[in-house]
Amino acid sequence: MDMAKYKVTIEVIDILGEGNCSMEQKVGDSYSYPEDRGKMCPSSFYVLYPWIMVMLSGGSFTEEGDGSDFMTTGCPDYLHQVVYRISRREVDE
Repeated sequence: MDMAKYKVTIEVIDILGEGNCSMEQKVGDSYSYPEDRGKMCPSSFYVLYPWIMVMLSGGSFTEEGDGSDFMTTGCPDYLHQVVYRISRREVDE
């Protein structure tokens, strides 16, 4: 049985608090995994990585209220939390 291959995209959808990220991320910024992993905030990537792996392996988050091909989560900065939407799409090999 062949496993599906996915492309994962991480989008900045909101910045809480004063709306200023200390790493200068802005709403609308988008990153592709793995190509852009070095461009992301290291603290955020540390939080996002397990969710990225779930998306790549075919897992879903329907129990959390998000869809099977996307989820939302935030960075660890409690004063200026960046909110991300992690999504995937199936790609041909």
